[in-house]
Amino acid sequence: MKPEDFAGQEPRFVLEEYFQGQTRAWGIFQDRFGTVRRQFAVDVDGVWDGSQLTLTEDFRYADGERERRVWRITRTGAHGYEGVADDVEGVAVGTAYGPALNWAYTLRLKVGEDRWRVRFDDWMFLQPDGKLINRATVSKFGITIGEVLIFFSKEPASRHRSETQSGRQPAPHPQRSAA
Repeated sequence: MKPEDFAGQEPRFVLEEYFQGQTRAWGIFQDRFGTVRRQFAVDVDGVWDGSQLTLTEDFRYADGERERRVWRITRTGAHGYEGVADDVEGVAVGTAYGPALNWAYTLRLKVGEDRWRVRFDDWMFLQPDGKLINRATVSKFGITIGEVLIFFSKEPASRHRSETQSGRQPAPHPQRSAA
């Protein structure tokens, strides 16, 4: 599968338009055997200044751990994007056609007290109702170690802010195993 396979399809996914403002997401990480290892919720705040999209992602894991990642993403052409974040090695590269975006990067992933260098191959698909589905294959040394599934929804700004400030956990929390 390649992004160009989705050319001309609707709805058209424009990264900087979709993530402008407040977005909420829920996700899981499952290992290569299909065991769910982590569950999380993410509040995303996006600011597009006309040339760069700054995405602040605030993760809340089921075990109470919190993490923040700040992406700085630029459009490189009609279908291309590049992005950087503190825990991303080099530059993430994205290609969007129609409702699909493929986003690839190497992440220094926190696993216990260690950092693993893993490769993410993200596929995002915008749905007609504005929901966004994200499926990422995670690999190390070319071997798939797991998969991340995330579902994004645009949230009213007032609801997003009040729940974030209250520390509300929006999703049930299964037990966590080591990833």
